[in-house]
Amino acid sequence: MNNKASTTDPSGKAEQLSVLEKVGYGLGDTASNFYWKLFENFQLIFYTDVFGISAAAAATMFFVTKLWDAINDPLIGLMADRTKTAWGRFRPYLLWGSIPFAVTGILTFYTPDFSPSGKLIYAYITYTLVFMAYTFINIPYGALMGVISSRSLERTSVSTYRFVLAFCGGLIVQKFTEPLVAFFGGTEIQLVDGIEKVVVLDKQTGFFWTVVCYAIAAVVLFLITFVTTRERVFPEQKKNSRFRQDFWDLLRNRAWIVLLFVGLFQILAGWTRGSAIAYYFTYYVNSSFGNFLAVSTVASILGMMTAKRMSAVFGKKLLMILMNLAVAVLTAMFIFLRSDQVALMYGLNICLAFVGGPIPVLLWAMYADAADYSEWRFHRRATGLVFSAATFSQKLGGALGAAIPGWMLAWYGFAAPVDGVQQVQSEHTIDGIVLMMSVIPAMFLAAAAVSLMFYNISEKLLHEIEVDLSDRKLKTGTSGDPFDAM
Repeated sequence: MNNKASTTDPSGKAEQLSVLEKVGYGLGDTASNFYWKLFENFQLIFYTDVFGISAAAAATMFFVTKLWDAINDPLIGLMADRTKTAWGRFRPYLLWGSIPFAVTGILTFYTPDFSPSGKLIYAYITYTLVFMAYTFINIPYGALMGVISSRSLERTSVSTYRFVLAFCGGLIVQKFTEPLVAFFGGTEIQLVDGIEKVVVLDKQTGFFWTVVCYAIAAVVLFLITFVTTRERVFPEQKKNSRFRQDFWDLLRNRAWIVLLFVGLFQILAGWTRGSAIAYYFTYYVNSSFGNFLAVSTVASILGMMTAKRMSAVFGKKLLMILMNLAVAVLTAMFIFLRSDQVALMYGLNICLAFVGGPIPVLLWAMYADAADYSEWRFHRRATGLVFSAATFSQKLGGALGAAIPGWMLAWYGFAAPVDGVQQVQSEHTIDGIVLMMSVIPAMFLAAAAVSLMFYNISEKLLHEIEVDLSDRKLKTGTSGDPFDAM
């Protein structure tokens, strides 16, 4: 018999999750990140340099469509909380949503032979649809982490697997998108400004078939997540669930309110800088950026692996404050780098990626803690709503974060390619691109650190919550799995 202590829930089921289940859960975010990193790192430059709409038009489109997407999030969360199937509340959405997710992504990176106004309308429609599909599958997926275990430290472990594998998906996108676009689009060597360069002949075709590959892989991975995971935490069955009461509980949840702003500021930082990287390397450094993204992602993954141990030592709140401040300082330092200091760019980015690696792991584990806090304080559990409202802050941040680079490019006079030929940018434009890479995201990260100072769930309180919830469920007998038929 194994002498290692085994933690069980009140129904007697082991809550020490298997590596298979943790990996299976994490592969769902690998699938999601195939699209998320495409949107963050390639969407704007695809629209301006390949699809053929202006930076300002793309920015406004991002903002308008993502506002609707942010509003849509809590609706999906409420719906998921009230879903009852033999598979659980949240897992079925992985099955139902994978094909729409794949198809809408492919359509978003297809370039139709339309007029400029027709292309803009097409962009509005497809970008709205792909994020609706993303919300439909990703809100329940995120909420699934809140019910996969009742133990906070175990959820932090699950979150670590999730984001390591999410960043692996991002790494694939960052490392292989440019080569795949070149493979599918065809290349030839051309003389550009007296220098021989490999030029992609048909980027429109290249992007389309590249995204087809990612879409097929995403469907397979979502199905693996569906098969390998289980739901173990359930609301008290005697409680009636009312929309108005669920929202009122959420607004009284101080921990969630704080995390709303933290998520907002972090996504603003990530999207602003993530969109700027392509322009920074294309027009300032005059180099490809795939390796830069890939190396930093590897550093982030290594940093994520320290999340569980470091949070056990320092606590989530203090650790998150320190990491956000450190990453803000390292990011701001890019303002001082010259275009030829490529080695310093790589070194600095590796440092900030490693230090900031645990941030998403801890943030999503804290959302699960906020769901527990809500149930502990108000005697009602609405995990889907908590996670959807958390994603609301990310989508709102994404709306602004995706729009800010486009608006700034327009403000600083960015000259889009003409007939596929890149234009020389003015010094004023380059200054704006460098700001998007450094000072602006650093300000958002500093704001996230300040917000975290108001977070009210200490490690001591969290332990008390876990014990109290476990005792309640023992007394009421409501922790058993009502979906055990599967």
